[in-house]
Amino acid sequence: MEPLAAEVWVTDPTFSHVLLVKHRVRGWVPPGGKVELGETPREAAVRELWEETGLRGELLPAPAAVAVRSYRADWSATLGLSYAAVIGRDVPLGGESGQPPRWVALEEEWESAFPEDRDRIGAHVRRLAAGQSVGAY
Repeated sequence: MEPLAAEVWVTDPTFSHVLLVKHRVRGWVPPGGKVELGETPREAAVRELWEETGLRGELLPAPAAVAVRSYRADWSATLGLSYAAVIGRDVPLGGESGQPPRWVALEEEWESAFPEDRDRIGAHVRRLAAGQSVGAY
């Protein structure tokens, strides 16, 4: 299906924070973007994580979630794969100009065009914290 997107739900080893990027239109969202021609969704997720946050991390083996979204009224619906990674908060953040990354406490509210993401990401992080997904994916 085209278009295809990939994003990364990054949590810290204490499972208390997630890493988000301030998108100019969508608000606070996980790092991610379009899967380029010749790229797998997994490769795109790793690339987008690097481009948007300056972080390199190993993705957990299986996708964390799948969604179909409309990012703009004049675009076709996009199939998106969400991957997960656990990365320490002590690693300096970088990324793209005008889209700052930030660690956000799970209990904190954040403004986003996709408010359901907070619950979806939080539930996944809680499963990771309970040891249900870390080695199973």
